[in-house]
Amino acid sequence: MRLVQTCLSFLFLTTICSQEIRANTTLIDEVSIEKQLSEFIRDYNQGMQSSNAEIIVKHYDKEMYLMPAFQKTLLGKENAFLYHKAFFDRFDILAYERENFETLDLGSQLCVLGEFKMKVRLKNETQVVELNGKYMDIWKKGQTDITLISEIWNYNHHTDLTEQLKFNDVPGTVLAYQGHLPINDNIRFEIASINHFTEEFIAHRDHTLWKQLYAKDAIALFSYKPVFKDKNALDQFIKDHVAELPIFEKLDIRNNYINDLGEYVVNYASHIANWRNNEYSGISTGKGIKIWRRAPNGTLKIVRQISTYDYNY
Repeated sequence: MRLVQTCLSFLFLTTICSQEIRANTTLIDEVSIEKQLSEFIRDYNQGMQSSNAEIIVKHYDKEMYLMPAFQKTLLGKENAFLYHKAFFDRFDILAYERENFETLDLGSQLCVLGEFKMKVRLKNETQVVELNGKYMDIWKKGQTDITLISEIWNYNHHTDLTEQLKFNDVPGTVLAYQGHLPINDNIRFEIASINHFTEEFIAHRDHTLWKQLYAKDAIALFSYKPVFKDKNALDQFIKDHVAELPIFEKLDIRNNYINDLGEYVVNYASHIANWRNNEYSGISTGKGIKIWRRAPNGTLKIVRQISTYDYNY
């Protein structure tokens, strides 16, 4: 197991926390935001189709988090570039297209949700594999531009390419192995408390409590499933999902950082699960982002969520 890159993580955390709220600063206007988001989609599609990492990562913030499915988290723009380059060195990209379906204004940041589809082939092989998935991008607003500070995705289905989608030579960090965020203010206390309660009702397969985490207008992006935009469909998924869960001997949901933007809270989290399922057992880790919203009555609910697995370091 590689040494966790604590210094890089601390640097990124410090940078993010210093950017939480800039109420007295004039931020980029909506027209310019839409233009730059469109440019990113264009460049991302072109970069994937032409195996050109440079035109993708030029939109990344220097201290960005890249959180791919089945992969350690890449801390910083340089490591994100190495990930994309490693991907292009291993795969021929036969087709790629991504499209945003929502932009949620968080104040000094943006949450962008979208879906992608691609066809890939391992180099020197003939089998073509289609991968479909969805993503969440978090953008930081500046005075004249926006920069991408985190990107995370997962797939709508299982794939036989899981091992090939891991790049062990790219410097990465398992977020779940880092120290969790110190509980030294009210919002950290509140979310840490919710996490501990969540550990209990997931372990007990209590879907009636689990579904109460989500606002009525929540959108959730879980691994191996389509996008859930309807609360009734999300509730039904949670009910069905708990029935197929293994036994959790220990489940630890950990906050890596929390960015309080006022009405919205951006929560980067990870988990460690000690699980048992009949004769099989193991330890798995994963990561995700939750966007919480404070209701007028003070209730904190999840309005957007994505999660994915590390598989498993």
